[in-house]
Order: sequence, then structure tokens, then C-alpha cells
Amino acid sequence: MSQTVETGSAAPKPARRALPPLMKLSDAAAARLAQLYAGGQQGKLLKISVGTKGCSGLSYDMDFVDAVGPTDEVVTDNGQTVLVDRKASLFLIGTEMDYKVEKLSAGFTFVNPNEKGRCGCGESFYV
Repeated sequence: MSQTVETGSAAPKPARRALPPLMKLSDAAAARLAQLYAGGQQGKLLKISVGTKGCSGLSYDMDFVDAVGPTDEVVTDNGQTVLVDRKASLFLIGTEMDYKVEKLSAGFTFVNPNEKGRCGCGESFYV
């Protein structure tokens, strides 16, 4: 009579691939945020979300809030913290927020690897 002996060891699980950061902040974006947080927006945090708007369907929305909400993702990069609405997370994975100053305008911009295209005016995008 033969007996089979079970060993408790299972095959090792493969290592999980590291996820890309939800968002990154460029040096220029971090510097501008530091100015805003030290000035008129002191004590607040910038919250980034994605709304429906424009020709292509989606747009970046930014608002200053007083506190972290229960569904907010907290992103700290380059010495600064921003919040991301959890509903926007899938649209923003791997995005870099930048701050550009041009001749007649200045503002935050987003380099989003998930974008498949933008409308002609640049106000909205689609994935």
C-alpha cells in the first residue's frame, strides 16, 4: 500500500509588475503649486478630476479643496501634493502635469499617455 505525501509548498507566485505612478509633477508644475499653496490657496489642495465637456468628450477639471475626500487619491511628487478624483484615476494613469508660460497665456497642462486624440481647440480629449 503506497501513500502520497502532500507538501504545503505551492509554486511561487510570479513577481507583480510595478504599476506606473498615477501622476507625476514636472519641476515647473511643482514650483507653481508651491507658489499657489504659499499664497492665496494656503491650506488647500489642488484636486484634479475628469469631466464630460467639449468636442471630444472629456476635459481636465481642477479645483482647490479644503481637505482630502473619502474617495480621493493622494499624489505626492516633486515635493508637492495634489488630489485625484478616484473616478478619474483610470484616465490619468501615467500622466505628467506641467506648467507652461507662453506669450499670452500660462497654465497647467497634461501629458497623458492614455489620450487617443484631442479636439481642435485643445479643450477636450478622448481615450
